[in-house]
Amino acid sequence: MNKQQIIEATIKHVQDTLKDAEGGHDWWHIHRVWKTAQLIAAAEHADELVVSLGALLHDIADSKFHNGDETIGPRMAREWLVSLGVEESVIAHVENIITHISFKGGNHQQAFKSKELDIVQDADRLDALGAIGIARAFNYGGFKNRPLYDPAVPPNLAMNKEQYKNNQAPTINHFYEKLLLLKDRMNTETGKNLAIQRHEFMEGYLKQFYYEWNAE
Repeated sequence: MNKQQIIEATIKHVQDTLKDAEGGHDWWHIHRVWKTAQLIAAAEHADELVVSLGALLHDIADSKFHNGDETIGPRMAREWLVSLGVEESVIAHVENIITHISFKGGNHQQAFKSKELDIVQDADRLDALGAIGIARAFNYGGFKNRPLYDPAVPPNLAMNKEQYKNNQAPTINHFYEKLLLLKDRMNTETGKNLAIQRHEFMEGYLKQFYYEWNAE
């Protein structure tokens, strides 16, 4: 298979695998991350095949939907790429991207670094920002039956990885515990520039939310 055939086959595989996925982590999330990753990769002169496969497969089995098991996604990605005859160096790199892309509370040391991981991570984080990021946050909160907001439950900015994974706080808290932190954690210049407007949009949204909540 050539690169284009590998990507086309992977698109079909991801569409089939995620056909019943929660709306914030479905094929269209993958599609947006993939397109944004391509945009950033063009500016960063990265390995386009690794970036595309990393983006397309990054949520093939999100641990949130597999009892917190972080090994399933990388394993499924490897099995798929082996079946296509992709070279081992590419498979290993994509595995590492999937293993290390997650936010995980933000209070941990990332053990693997590469330009391609930086790009896919930025693209994934950008999809958690702005209008779509807000929609995804409340969609997932509804999926988990979480309250929109509870003034008596303050955000926890000092969670470790396990606390973050098991967090059941109201959806508004997620803005402070993750979403509003992402702008300053972007890796690439392109990602940083794209994050600014989306971040500002979320800040405006929160002002309006509290305005309405407090019947002002």
